[in-house]
Amino acid sequence: MSIKILGDKDFEAVPSIKNKALRINLNQNIYGTFAEIGAGQETVRNFFRAGGSSGTIAKAMSAYDKDFSDAIYGIEDDRRYVTESRLQKMLDHETRLIENRIVREKHPNKLFFTYANTVTTIDFAKRYKGHGWVGIKYQLRPNEEYNKIVLHIRFKESDARLQQNTLGVLGTNLIYAAFYAHNNARQILVDLYDHIDKDRLEIDTINFSGPAFKNVDNRLMSLQLVKNGATNAVMFDANANNVLPAKVLYKKNILALRGSFRPVTKVNEDMYDKSLALFEKESKVDKDRIEVIFEITLSNLRSDGEIDEEDFMDRAKLLCSLGHTVMISNFQEYYKLVEYFSEYTKERIGLAMGVNNLVDIFDEKYYRHLSGGILEAFGKLFYKDLRVYLYPYKDPKTGKITTSDNLKVHPRMKELYKFFKLNGRVADLENIDESNLEIFSREVLAMIANDEDGWEKMLPEKTAQMIKDMKLFKREYNKPEEVNLYIRN
Repeated sequence: MSIKILGDKDFEAVPSIKNKALRINLNQNIYGTFAEIGAGQETVRNFFRAGGSSGTIAKAMSAYDKDFSDAIYGIEDDRRYVTESRLQKMLDHETRLIENRIVREKHPNKLFFTYANTVTTIDFAKRYKGHGWVGIKYQLRPNEEYNKIVLHIRFKESDARLQQNTLGVLGTNLIYAAFYAHNNARQILVDLYDHIDKDRLEIDTINFSGPAFKNVDNRLMSLQLVKNGATNAVMFDANANNVLPAKVLYKKNILALRGSFRPVTKVNEDMYDKSLALFEKESKVDKDRIEVIFEITLSNLRSDGEIDEEDFMDRAKLLCSLGHTVMISNFQEYYKLVEYFSEYTKERIGLAMGVNNLVDIFDEKYYRHLSGGILEAFGKLFYKDLRVYLYPYKDPKTGKITTSDNLKVHPRMKELYKFFKLNGRVADLENIDESNLEIFSREVLAMIANDEDGWEKMLPEKTAQMIKDMKLFKREYNKPEEVNLYIRN
């Protein structure tokens, strides 16, 4: 198939939705199915209205009735319909039909695609804003393996018709970007919001797969979503797959550990082990429904004002190798993190942190933007069923160990701190290995960078070996080559 390189003058800076749909329609090779459930057929409507759609649309369908949907795509184990599993079945089923019904010998240059979404819009009571899964499975060369882009959205608008229109714009942006920006996954993330304000739609999960995206690390794409303001938090699992936060956190007892993890030291390991042991003993905690989250904020990822992506990937690889679920967030204040968790669970939440972090929580300067100041923040933080697990601090000069009993906060905050301490909101971690209190990650990082000896004993054995084998925190970051190839019209 012929491919050409296009310059900037070949297309608009931000093409209109009509022009995007028209350009797809006028491409004689792009051909496929639209399968939309739950919010009308808003995406395919844009292609019908643009004109020239007869050569592009093989079929447009909407199996709204649940029995019909089950008969076509099968029954989900959880009997739910707005799920990633349902979307994947839609993409695979409709793609098989195209391949079975269109003879390749007659259409040797056809690039097959299936666009699908399964969505629920805002309910009549306006209690639930609505959400959905959207994806495309498509070819960039005839007979080539398919590529996939799958994403989860959360609506922010309070009107079903507005949400339907937003979905139609998003779907058109996705199809257009899949074909005309396939060489640059970062650009696809930007293009998804063409003609959509971020206060109308949140994208909190996205995964790329297939030959066009073989050099794309989906964890880095998660980071881009937060960095671009598409969402406040993303998550990926131990297998390096981006996962839906709602699915991970729903009705769980959540234990969160915030840190830089640069790198993961024996302090982090000890804090994890001891806080989990205490959390499991809580009477309000179901051991079978505990989810431990290692959280890194954007501020912890910035280096000289910019996010260091090499550094981020080093940390991500270490945490994943240890079997942890990782969360990247834009929540600098702890109360925002707790509010976020509380969207998905009413069960007990635990925060494991060091002394310095707890001191910062009681610092008024972080809450000057709130009309109610620190009291408003604490109302949001401790109104929930929250427990703080405190890891002690040892002064490297004096050797004095600080715990919740002798921790010093600002005099104005002394009584407030005492109130939460006496009400059992703060608990010291037990049986701490005091030798770990002399480990500081910044010193470990400097030793690794300077090729000094001895840093290995400060880290978990598996972590130290991985840093050596992969030369983490010291190598030059190699980005995959990005070529500017576009499908010829």
